[in-house]
Amino acid sequence: MLSESAKMVKNYPVVSEDYKKAIEKCRRKLRGFIAEKKCAPLMLRIAWHSAGTFDVCTKTGGPFGTMRHAAEQNHGSNTGLNIAVSLLEPIKEQFPIISYADLYQLAGVVAVEITGGPDVPFHPGRQDKPEPPPEGRLPNATKGCDHLRDVFVKRMGLTDKDIVVLSGGHTLGACHKERSGFDGPWTTNPLIFDNTFFTEILTGEKEGLLQLPTDTALIHDPVFRPLVEKYAADEDAFFADYAESHMKLSELGFAED
Repeated sequence: MLSESAKMVKNYPVVSEDYKKAIEKCRRKLRGFIAEKKCAPLMLRIAWHSAGTFDVCTKTGGPFGTMRHAAEQNHGSNTGLNIAVSLLEPIKEQFPIISYADLYQLAGVVAVEITGGPDVPFHPGRQDKPEPPPEGRLPNATKGCDHLRDVFVKRMGLTDKDIVVLSGGHTLGACHKERSGFDGPWTTNPLIFDNTFFTEILTGEKEGLLQLPTDTALIHDPVFRPLVEKYAADEDAFFADYAESHMKLSELGFAED
């Protein structure tokens, strides 16, 4: 269940019944497609990287389908996301009524769901924007807590709790040296969504598992560490908070309070 803060009434765009039906059909199609291709981590990444460009001060960037443009795919932090765009293009062709913005975010929601994670609320109606945001807005994995707060709190308008709980999404997937300079998975089963990310970073480095500088920074910060410990001990709490934070990220700049 979502917390009280996540239940605040927002003014979501009104979409047609045909659009709602297309979203539900697309959701079913994505479930089978993502499971077959074993591409849940990549789908979560395109959703996050699309939304994570939002700037709360200028109201620019955000989850509005601009990753479809080669210019944004070519940003250094997005290396490899051209694969995600290509994988989703046949789905888009089946549902032309759905915006790229909604498709990319829905793919991220489904990726979490089919790998055993929480059900993340999804509200349709995002409009595609014509131009991508400037490069350099996504987090730099080589930096520490001050950088994370600069990106997530000061620029995106999120919270310290959002930083930690969204980091837990690294339970899915792995880094690829040719894309990020880092190599390896965070957990022993990178296709299962659970709280293992937190238990692993608390136990220290293990051979074959990845810990980024931004990951280990979480356990040295006096505000972040208690949250890491909470989520390592209580997967239900992690799932509840993750659903809220993922929804917030996917709706940056989308709906007004």
